[in-house]
Amino acid sequence: MSAFVTLIRHELRQVTRGGGDVLTLVLFFVITGAIVPFAVGPDQDLLARIAPGIVWIAAFLAMLLGLDRLFRPDHEDGTLALLRLSGLPMPAVVAAKMLVHWLVAAVPLLVASPFVAVLLAMDGSMLVGTMLSLLLGTPALAAFGAVGAAVTVGLRRGGLVAPILVAPLSVPVLIFGAGSIGGQQAGSALLLLAALSLTSVAFAPFAAALAISSAED
Repeated sequence: MSAFVTLIRHELRQVTRGGGDVLTLVLFFVITGAIVPFAVGPDQDLLARIAPGIVWIAAFLAMLLGLDRLFRPDHEDGTLALLRLSGLPMPAVVAAKMLVHWLVAAVPLLVASPFVAVLLAMDGSMLVGTMLSLLLGTPALAAFGAVGAAVTVGLRRGGLVAPILVAPLSVPVLIFGAGSIGGQQAGSALLLLAALSLTSVAFAPFAAALAISSAED
């Protein structure tokens, strides 16, 4: 357990060094929400209806930005090979990296979501629903992203291929996530979103570890 916590601390220091990546994710998320009103016009009712989908599309695209740095730098400098020889199982290594990815990619989006909600003419209840749905759904996006990054870690242009693999897996998350914000079936959508996140987080470390082991061999 101490090795797992130490790895998380090390990954957090590496990822947050300089803070540029986190700021890029937040700015991308906010800018996406800011440009939509200019595209759809001043119709506040229309903007409020499409706001849940826009929020989830922006969150999905923002979380894709950091996938190429999830495993590739460690693969290229030999760190992954050393981690395989350590006493920490590879699924635990993947789980630590996946947790750090969620902390530095999804948590800032939760903090920035009130700004996007204002830009998209959301009311207070929709804002609460937005934050709750992001909290429950973004772990699934992080899990799918970890699997996609692991599968493509040995490819020369894996950073371009990983989003293509992750996008189909993430479609149910986007559907349930948008449906859980202000919809008539919001409660059911939230439960399905939580179940999807729990299932994907449970299985993703093992699938990603298998893909990494195949790439390293």
